[in-house]
Amino acid sequence: MAMIHGTTHSSGAADAVSTRSIFGAPCWVSLSSRDLDATQDFYTAVLGWRWRTARLGDRFRTALADGTPVAGIAEAATVWQMAVAWTPYFAVADADVAVGRVRERGGTVAVGPISFPPGRAALLADRDGARFGVWQGQLVTEWEAWRQAAPTFITLHTRDAFAATIFYGEVLDWASGLPGCCEVEYAADQVLLRSQGDIVARIESGSVEAPPDPSVRPHWQVHFAVADVGPCVQSAGKHGGSVLHEGEHEAVLRDPDGAQFTVTSRRRR
Repeated sequence: MAMIHGTTHSSGAADAVSTRSIFGAPCWVSLSSRDLDATQDFYTAVLGWRWRTARLGDRFRTALADGTPVAGIAEAATVWQMAVAWTPYFAVADADVAVGRVRERGGTVAVGPISFPPGRAALLADRDGARFGVWQGQLVTEWEAWRQAAPTFITLHTRDAFAATIFYGEVLDWASGLPGCCEVEYAADQVLLRSQGDIVARIESGSVEAPPDPSVRPHWQVHFAVADVGPCVQSAGKHGGSVLHEGEHEAVLRDPDGAQFTVTSRRRR
């Protein structure tokens, strides 16, 4: 699991860096890869990341944006028979409770919970097959620093936004009234997830009132903030990737292994 290998210890009180302080919110993203060196080269060219070897060994790397750990990459797709994809991890107070809730609601548990001091993690899928993870314990990077350094938000593309929101809400205690929980806002064509007032995730399936769309293959899409979308698009093409969609302030890209992600101009934040 690529999530854990970037673990570092932060200074300050434990509550300031614990999943208990932001539970239910996305707190990390990871990528499984077939060729770690090629993946590293691609994301260095496109996003300007630097790298360090993780303590789990040579198959794992931590991506750094301006010195801040922002993502984990593991050469695990072949070893663990995992799909090549970006995966978001959500902060939870108790990984065992979250995994139990996923099972009870028809989701799938692929891995875990597994202990990776100073925390525990599990890799899961919702009822429609969209893959996500949960992390309990100390955060890899202080939450605000992580969000400002790279990911702007994550988006779930699914067949039924309303049903998906209920599933994740029950698993992750969204809109539960508990201190620090995420709030849910229903918009005309999407569901917005807010943590501490900021939009941290979106759930989309066309109009919220529309019937489920059977043609949609549910998945979480990670959006990375960049200064300028154009150079990222050009670099992706030059380094073996492809461009699935390009707009003035946003582009959907695919890396050489096939993992999709979005680059979004910081001016839109």
